[in-house]
Amino acid sequence: MSRSPYLPQRVENDQLDVAPLLYAGLVGNDPHAPIEYEGQPLSRAQLRADVAAFQQWLRAQGLVQGDRVAVMLNNSVQHIALIYALVLSGLTWVPINTRLRGAGLRYIFEHAKPRLAVVDDEFEPLVREQPLPGVAIANLAQIDLSAAGPLEHVPSQGGDMLCLIYTSGTTGAPKGVVFTHRMMRIATEAALLVANIRDGDRAFLWEPLCHIGGAQMLLVPFLAKATLLVVDRFSASQFWQQWQDNRATHLHYLGGVLDILMQMPEGSNPLGARISVAWGAGVAASNWQPIRERLGCELRECYGMTECSSFATLNGSGKPGSIGKALPWIRLQLLDENDQPVSVGAAGQIVLESDLEGAFLPGYLDNPEATAKALRHGRLYTGDMARQDADGDLYFIGRSSDSMRVRGENVSAWEVERVFAEHPCIEASAAMGVKGAVGEQEIFLYVKFNAGQAVDWSELVQWARPRLAAFQLPRYYAAIERFDLTPSQRIQKHKLSPDVGQAWARA
Repeated sequence: MSRSPYLPQRVENDQLDVAPLLYAGLVGNDPHAPIEYEGQPLSRAQLRADVAAFQQWLRAQGLVQGDRVAVMLNNSVQHIALIYALVLSGLTWVPINTRLRGAGLRYIFEHAKPRLAVVDDEFEPLVREQPLPGVAIANLAQIDLSAAGPLEHVPSQGGDMLCLIYTSGTTGAPKGVVFTHRMMRIATEAALLVANIRDGDRAFLWEPLCHIGGAQMLLVPFLAKATLLVVDRFSASQFWQQWQDNRATHLHYLGGVLDILMQMPEGSNPLGARISVAWGAGVAASNWQPIRERLGCELRECYGMTECSSFATLNGSGKPGSIGKALPWIRLQLLDENDQPVSVGAAGQIVLESDLEGAFLPGYLDNPEATAKALRHGRLYTGDMARQDADGDLYFIGRSSDSMRVRGENVSAWEVERVFAEHPCIEASAAMGVKGAVGEQEIFLYVKFNAGQAVDWSELVQWARPRLAAFQLPRYYAAIERFDLTPSQRIQKHKLSPDVGQAWARA
């Protein structure tokens, strides 16, 4: 295969496996500490020892190349070392969103079929209460990592599955994206380009590692002499102190982070505190200049999805509200329902192509129907809508599928509705996305109660809270006497009003 014309000279198409890169980075003697956790530098030697110890422990569990390991952990040094160990051992990492509960959590385990689950203390009871035959459960705090041993690299190919990432981008059950070694390498290279990360930069990593937004950053310090400044979670009250103490330069905005910072009282950011570069998705044109003026940052808006190795476009010009143009290895078209290009200014589905082999997912795990719908004629149909101006700059409109984007997470309406269907007083429900004050959207739930069995909204929320992730819990609620149905008995959601003025709002 010929060398890609856009990636750095060090990368050949047949070298897009992340394991050799990671191994070389860990065994090297570069004094640069690739990671700092909560302000404490972690040397390569320390990291190498932790990764090697995890590898020995994984072997002792009887795991062999290709086995799947579910990981439900908060951000920590050990979490990162475990991920590196899985990659180098040829095991498949299955990140579990730490906010999942009940049926949503059980579904991931039943579908992914991991042999082992590694969990934090707070998540162990949630996992153990699920019927998970054949899955060994290990508490991270109780794993003995005292055994010393050499770092090992189990040979792998760029097309091998590195991780299985679940995304709720469309109606129905979450889909398992088969995310390859090659895709992770492309995602990391793209992160350097999109965020404009150079040697000496310090990237603030607050994102959960179960999200591609965090996972794609784990190889960054092995491609550039940049440092990952890892914290356990985003905290608005602690952010500016952490930012200054860590001498951070780059911030990934995801799930309304910039909205939260902008809503903090004037003077919350210390005098002289400045974000050099903020990169991500979701800044409206009207907020562009206020954010730049108050936070002092360059905004680099982008668009992407897990299925296309995370990134597809970049706004490098600074045009307010735009997601920019396609990245160099991507060809992007906006197509109508007949697969014909739309005119300038008209809405069309974002459809992607690439000559770079393996830039897109090979498929969804055990879901040929969803795979066939997304991958057609060598193109990736995203299900997202955009328009294009006369300069060729793109503007994201929304999702054509029945899903919502809530604080950086995709939420399938099906996931929400099937939980409320279990309530004994509810006959039917319909979840839809409406504009939120923070982040992209909030969830508005219409409920049809059984005759004479209406439930107080606050009681319904208390019932639903332990059964849903926090980002899946609807914000707005309204009762309805009847739903308009299609001939196939599906609810016609386009006839439901998105006006939340008369809805009950959860605090």
